[in-house]
Amino acid sequence: MNAFALELRDVRKNFGKSEIIRGANLAVSRGERLAIIGPNGAGKSTMFNLISGRFPFSSGDILLNGRSITGLRPFEINRSGLSRSFQITNIFHRLSVYENLRCAVLWSLGYKYSFWHRLNGLKDAHEQAELVLELIGLQRRRDTQASLLTYAEQRALEIGITIAGGCDVILLDEPTAGMSRSESDAAVELIRKVTVGKTLLMVEHDMSVVFGLADRIAVVVYGEVIACDTPTNIRSNKKVQDAYLGGHAPVEAA
Repeated sequence: MNAFALELRDVRKNFGKSEIIRGANLAVSRGERLAIIGPNGAGKSTMFNLISGRFPFSSGDILLNGRSITGLRPFEINRSGLSRSFQITNIFHRLSVYENLRCAVLWSLGYKYSFWHRLNGLKDAHEQAELVLELIGLQRRRDTQASLLTYAEQRALEIGITIAGGCDVILLDEPTAGMSRSESDAAVELIRKVTVGKTLLMVEHDMSVVFGLADRIAVVVYGEVIACDTPTNIRSNKKVQDAYLGGHAPVEAA
C-alpha cells in the first residue's frame, strides 16, 4: 500500500496567462496532520480547490491513496475518500443541527438516491449522526436550526459534516478564521479529536493553531512549496523567514 494519503506531483494551474500554482510538489503521509501556510495570494486556497476538484489543473498529477484523481469531479473525489470544508461556512441553514449531520452520512451508508426510504426509519443513519453530534459537542443544540447557532458552533457543525461521511483524508480551509482566542483553542481541540486516525491537510493563518496542531508545515510562496518540515525546523528556516518578514523576525511572529 502506498505510504502517502495524498500526493501532488508537479501540479500547475494557469488562469489565462497567469501561472498561479507553479509546479507544486507535496506528499502527505497517512495519519499525518499537515498545515499549509504562506503569505496572502500565495496560492493556498487555489491548491485546495485543485485537490478537491473544484478547479481543473493545467498539468501535473494528484494522487489520493495512491490513485490518480486527475479529471475527477468533486463528488467523485469525495466518494474516493476526501472531504473538505470551506473558508465561508457551508451548511444547510434552514435544517437542524441533527438534520445537517444526517444528510452528511446518507451516501456513505449506501442510500444514495433511495427515494423509497423514509429518513426517520434509517436506524444506521440516525446512529451515525448521533455519534458525530456527540463528537463535536453539539448535543444540546441537536434540534436547533443551524442558522441560529453561534459562529463558532456553525464552524463546529461544518467540521462535523466534513467528517460525517467517513472520509479518511480531511481538508480544512481556515477552520479558526474569525474566532476569538478561546473559540480558536476549543476548535483546535475539536480538530485534534475528530481527526484521530485520519489524514488532515489544513490552510490556516493563525500561527498558534498551526504550531500547536500540525505534525509538519508546508510553506507556499508564489505557487510553490518552498519548504515542508517539522514546526521546529520551519521556525528556524531562513528561506521561510525571508518569505514572511524579510528575515527580520521568527515565523511565529507572523
